[in-house]
Amino acid sequence: MDYPQLNFRHQINGEKLIIVIAQDYRTSEVLMVAYMNFEAFKMTLETGKAHYWSTSRNKLWFKGESSGHIQTVMEILTDCDKDALLLKVKQEGAACHEGYYTCFYREITNDNGFNLNIIKEKIFEPEKIYGEK
Repeated sequence: MDYPQLNFRHQINGEKLIIVIAQDYRTSEVLMVAYMNFEAFKMTLETGKAHYWSTSRNKLWFKGESSGHIQTVMEILTDCDKDALLLKVKQEGAACHEGYYTCFYREITNDNGFNLNIIKEKIFEPEKIYGEK
């Protein structure tokens, strides 16, 4: 199978990666940002389910493998330099491992100093799925 030529220009721990933004295909809400190596990209294309490269665990990661909160890929777009991807996904459950639908659940405000305010509701308690840290 011929795969599109992408620019895996970012390198972390010796792994060549491409930046990926996951977006809800219905609402356009940005859900998360992650990386893919070529293997994760290939698995995503072949299965229709989002696979990423975990930079913290240094391994391939199927989104939802622990939580069951998988991302079904509806569309894949790339930017003009082909060094970033936009996945439009159907998100089951939450995208964020902290228990929120989106990883972008905090707003930075300047109310007599910079503050982080939680602006979204939690969908699940992480300890119940991943165990205690």
